[in-house]
Amino acid sequence: MWQYLVREIGRLGRTSTYSWQGFRAAWISEKSVRQWAVAQVLSVGLAFVLDLTAGERALIIALGFVVLAAELFNTAIEAIVDLASPERHPLAGKAKDCGSAAVALTGLGAGLAWAVILIF
Repeated sequence: MWQYLVREIGRLGRTSTYSWQGFRAAWISEKSVRQWAVAQVLSVGLAFVLDLTAGERALIIALGFVVLAAELFNTAIEAIVDLASPERHPLAGKAKDCGSAAVALTGLGAGLAWAVILIF
């Protein structure tokens, strides 16, 4: 049992390292990741300054992380498409555009949630 726990803790440590490396690489190479991260920091700060319920705060914070996750997925899609298809190809463009649309939709959802919370 102890060996299993030690192995799993080690695995968790390696997984965390890989995740951090991925976020760091995206942070360095993608301006949009930095922009969404700044937007998330501001959004979280505003969520705690305003008189919101715990549920509203949780929704705003969670949606901000969903937007960041979508941007990281988009970054991964763009990297693999560039690797697989360095020249222009309609399917490569479609993949990149769909990734971008996913980020836009999550950003729109987060913005609408803010609007609903502030207006109603």
